[in-house]
Amino acid sequence: MTTVGPVLPANLPRLPALECAGHSLDLTRPVIMGVINATPDSFFDGGTLYRGSRLDLDRAVARAREMVSAGAAILDIGGESTRPGAQAVSPDEEMARVLPLVERIALELPVVISVDTSTPQLMSAAAAAGAGLLNDVRALTREGALEAAASSGLPICLMHMQGEPGSMQVAPQYADVVNQVREFLLDRVAACERLGIVRERLLLDPGFGFGKSVTHNMQLLQGLPQLAAMGFPLLVGLSRKSIIGKLLGRDVEERLPASLALAVMAVERGARVIRTHDVAATADAVAMWAALQELGNV
Repeated sequence: MTTVGPVLPANLPRLPALECAGHSLDLTRPVIMGVINATPDSFFDGGTLYRGSRLDLDRAVARAREMVSAGAAILDIGGESTRPGAQAVSPDEEMARVLPLVERIALELPVVISVDTSTPQLMSAAAAAGAGLLNDVRALTREGALEAAASSGLPICLMHMQGEPGSMQVAPQYADVVNQVREFLLDRVAACERLGIVRERLLLDPGFGFGKSVTHNMQLLQGLPQLAAMGFPLLVGLSRKSIIGKLLGRDVEERLPASLALAVMAVERGARVIRTHDVAATADAVAMWAALQELGNV
């Protein structure tokens, strides 16, 4: 069994390690999740791993290897774009994009493989192929997803989203976004527990950019300590998202500096997993924050 993750920066509460299909993921210090989009239409790097109309497996594995070398403890592989306005893909197409890559990475790299999916068939097949984590933007609300996730035995990340990707950014509304996200996630935790999924297998993601305005996203970032106090590892994905473009007027290619700032703000407020397109730079930013924390505890 391999162990992934460094030591404790002491101002965060201890959480048990996540057992991820032969890898023990230590979350006493925030870890980096690298994004691998096996899609032609994701908002930042969609199609960059394609040759013609098909995913280039060798290119995708090379990207995965670079991310692991740069500090990724987890690789998050998705076969369905969930950017605002994205169109759904069939389960067969999603599986064809994701499973060969999961199989290759499981054989070749010592890393936790996360599969970003809401599709029950893919959850089961990915677990059999070597995945160590399920990451569902729909929080296991699709028919059969709860059962598939429970049967997999894998840890699961439950994310909050208001609406569906195709329409989620039309006019999102909340009376109290932090409280409503918290209540939704606790409700999904309860649904998991009713099916025998223990709390120690769960991570939570507040879903930045998923059915939320700029103001909602900023309120969520401010309120992260309240969500961290729920006692579950928090996964946060703010990498290159439109909040940066709307606040700073930056195109997606120009959003790295602000993404790094947001990553550090998130770990300061209790995030344990930072999901990013830019592994090396984000790992350095988080490591500098952790070094300062550890100095303060000497």
